[in-house]
Amino acid sequence: MADDNDAERTEDPTQKRLDDALQKGDVVKSQEVNTWFIMAGATLVLSTFSSSMGSGILTPMRNLIANSWMIRTDGPGLLALLQHIEYALIVAIGVPFLMLMLAAIAGNMIQHRLVWSAESLKPKLNKISPGAGFKRVFGKQAVANFAKGLFKVAALGTVMTMVLWPERHRLEAMVHFDPAALMGVTTGLTLHLLGAVVAMLAAVAVADYFFQYRQWYERQKMTLQEIKEEYKQSEGDPHIKGRIRQLRQQRMKKRMMAAVPKASVVITNPTHYSVALAYDRGMAAPVCVAKGVDNAAFKIREIAKQHDIPIVENVPLARSLYATVDIDEEIPVEHYHAVAEIIGFVMRLKRGFSSRN
Repeated sequence: MADDNDAERTEDPTQKRLDDALQKGDVVKSQEVNTWFIMAGATLVLSTFSSSMGSGILTPMRNLIANSWMIRTDGPGLLALLQHIEYALIVAIGVPFLMLMLAAIAGNMIQHRLVWSAESLKPKLNKISPGAGFKRVFGKQAVANFAKGLFKVAALGTVMTMVLWPERHRLEAMVHFDPAALMGVTTGLTLHLLGAVVAMLAAVAVADYFFQYRQWYERQKMTLQEIKEEYKQSEGDPHIKGRIRQLRQQRMKKRMMAAVPKASVVITNPTHYSVALAYDRGMAAPVCVAKGVDNAAFKIREIAKQHDIPIVENVPLARSLYATVDIDEEIPVEHYHAVAEIIGFVMRLKRGFSSRN
């Protein structure tokens, strides 16, 4: 079933899926990158602080041996001696040790930003599942780790051979060296070897990171159903959104029809479009209080007739107003002249009707 589900994961992950993975602590992580940073940090520490660390430890030890007859053997004396040795060690190796810690942290930080998640601490049944265990031992990741281990052993052996083989005669003669000279030769040869190993591990780290990234990205892929569910959660159910939109349109239509009796004139097409305009003295321009097409247009004309609102037929103006003006908005400037003539005509009719009465 798991394989079938993985086979269905054909869609690229969404940004929300990637963010959720980060929150759960599921990030791209290559142990080889961490190893490279630690090895590079160790090489830097050894090349920079080897002499200071040696003298920082050697000098207190010499002083201790030279003044051993002054050491008190009671409890407080031994405690003071241990504190003195501890302080000397901290001074000698404190900064190099801190650099190694920073290198280890940098190995993680360069791969992903800092993540605080307790998800990996939660108990999961699949961790004790025999099937999941078999997959971990014989799966793609296990095969890749085995091949990577074989390559590292072979590459490390090759690097060591290339570095040490030219030095074989000097290594044989080192048994006759003075101990003081032996330390310098050993340090130089060790740094040479570590530099070659760091260069080899750099290639391994880069290749392993891209492999781990690809594995992680494949795990984040989604099925079509998962994308649909995520869309529903983030954007809402399309059916619900459609129903809400329909209710809003119905409320807007009721409010619009209730405003038709306040109109001064209704301009029509006369069958498809109707635009109701309201105008009072002191207004900057007429305002559209209702507009509609087909059935809505018929309803606007029907309400206008019931409330004795003048209906004026003007096909191009009705079409243009319907396309350019929204509800509760003033008409565009380019229609001022045409609408003013219609409203003026309507007002003259009302005045003439009132004078006859």
